[in-house]
Amino acid sequence: MDLYRILTVSSAGMNAQRDRMSVVSGNLVNSETTRTPEGGPYRRRDIIFQAAPVEEENFSSLMTVGFSQQRPSGILTVEVAGVRESSKAPRRVYDPEHPDADAQGYVFYPDINVMEEMADLMSAVRSYEANLAVFNATKGLVRRLLDFGRQP
Repeated sequence: MDLYRILTVSSAGMNAQRDRMSVVSGNLVNSETTRTPEGGPYRRRDIIFQAAPVEEENFSSLMTVGFSQQRPSGILTVEVAGVRESSKAPRRVYDPEHPDADAQGYVFYPDINVMEEMADLMSAVRSYEANLAVFNATKGLVRRLLDFGRQP
């Protein structure tokens, strides 16, 4: 694996984890939202990752792809395939004073467990940091290689 691919894989991991943190943050912010423009309470969202081949951008690989019409395989990276809404039923809480209470006095809240969301957020942060550490180590390695090339 060349250094460019390492940088590509780690930056794709950071982008995916950043999107994951954004979705989890949205879940946390809307954990008490009882009314949305679509109607009803907010629905919890999950991000879906998928493996994708690393894009080759050097001359020889472009020539290979151009002649064979196939993408090179082997090294995979991560990308966001989409965001899925939860199909769980909302929590039903008795609160007759709430402006969104129904005729029986119940309010429907999103089925979001704040502790689970915080654990998911911490996991995303740790994954982002791991990808950042790989990126920085690779960048330092490239810098040292360039320094070797400059020495007489």
